[in-house]
Amino acid sequence: MKNLVISNADIDIFSAPKEYKQQLLSLIANARRRIYITALYVQDDEAGREIMHALYKAKEITPALDIKVFVDFHRGKRGLIGEKESLGNRALYLDLAQQYQQEIAIYGIGVKRKELFGVLHLKGMVFDDIVFYTGASINDIYMQQGRRYRLDRYYQINCSALAGSFCQYLSTTFVNSKLAPLLNQVTLPSPLQQKRNIIALKSLLKKTNYKMHAPSSYKKSSVIENPISIEPLVGYGRRKNSLNKVIRKTIKSAQQKLIVFTPYFNLPPVLARDVVNALKRGVNITLVVGDKTANDFYIADESAFSTIGIVPYIYEMLLRRFVKRYQNFIDKGLLNVHLWKHEDNSFHLKGIISDERYHLLTGSNLNPRAWTLDLENGMLLDDPSQHLMTKVAPELIAIMAHTQKINHFSDIDAVGDYPEKPKKLLNKIRFAQIDRILKRFL
Repeated sequence: MKNLVISNADIDIFSAPKEYKQQLLSLIANARRRIYITALYVQDDEAGREIMHALYKAKEITPALDIKVFVDFHRGKRGLIGEKESLGNRALYLDLAQQYQQEIAIYGIGVKRKELFGVLHLKGMVFDDIVFYTGASINDIYMQQGRRYRLDRYYQINCSALAGSFCQYLSTTFVNSKLAPLLNQVTLPSPLQQKRNIIALKSLLKKTNYKMHAPSSYKKSSVIENPISIEPLVGYGRRKNSLNKVIRKTIKSAQQKLIVFTPYFNLPPVLARDVVNALKRGVNITLVVGDKTANDFYIADESAFSTIGIVPYIYEMLLRRFVKRYQNFIDKGLLNVHLWKHEDNSFHLKGIISDERYHLLTGSNLNPRAWTLDLENGMLLDDPSQHLMTKVAPELIAIMAHTQKINHFSDIDAVGDYPEKPKKLLNKIRFAQIDRILKRFL
């Protein structure tokens, strides 16, 4: 596979959830040939319904428009955690299929038999020759339909070959293989057949990757000022995971500066070692992490606290341990830890910026679950001229405006500072020594 070369002008960066929604609706309305949307889920809520209706309207206006939506099989069949048992988001898909004469394919991708052990976590939406890359799913909070929002990153790349490679991968792996059922059809595969589908798909996922060929009209001699090369990546499983390899390479090759975004601090051991080794060789590292209150599992009302609400506290415990262990690098000014918190909103940013040259866009949470269980993807942008930073800078300013710098590990709450219910549950978990198991799936 050859890396593609584009110019700085081919990239647009958005900084806010409302911009994400507006741009998504605009891209849908202006598409004429194909729309391929990949997300963890499209929620049955106000924003999700608005996007789905927009897709059907686009199909109504342009009947030849090829529209395919790819979501996780398990998430497609349920609503949010804590909701009563129902058809979940699939109820919306079935209802729309009855409302409209036009047909849109909504595929449910079963990466593992149970959601706990892995989900479809691919990102990237294609509109004709544009790739719109974000870690956000489609629902009210990701699009700030109401007061609250969940912040992500939003990159638009105009590149026909890149868009083609994304569509080819989705078509080959999920459509042509016939291993992904349509969630907007009444009949789903039997449990036995779906089990067979997942086994076959897992085998296929280990062999497939993005295939990308530069357009025949492209010549290296073409005048592209300040070129940026793009390498799309897929990651699945512990072995031969090209995304994980590039993540490690990006950190290991950093010479001066690294910025790492992750909403849930739980670095895989090998990645934590890479970060520490970079610190030891003098690389200035900025970690931007969501505060526990900015976690989507955080439960502010202790009276409503349930077991799932312990997750943000576990992440904070892991961060505090890391900061305490490497406090000396903070004292030297090499390690900069920033906690993001803005009212009752949540934080969902991922990715790496290295030496202001390499930009890794990914949906990977840089944690053990993403490292070994989920199906992930990403793109590495190589910008030798560093001109892309002029567009990235406003995004960084908007992100950092709501962060607090940690100067000492004591700035982070300890277990003794927690409310009574999470404190009791955490002590039970630690006593039972199952926190090691939990960390693998978080």
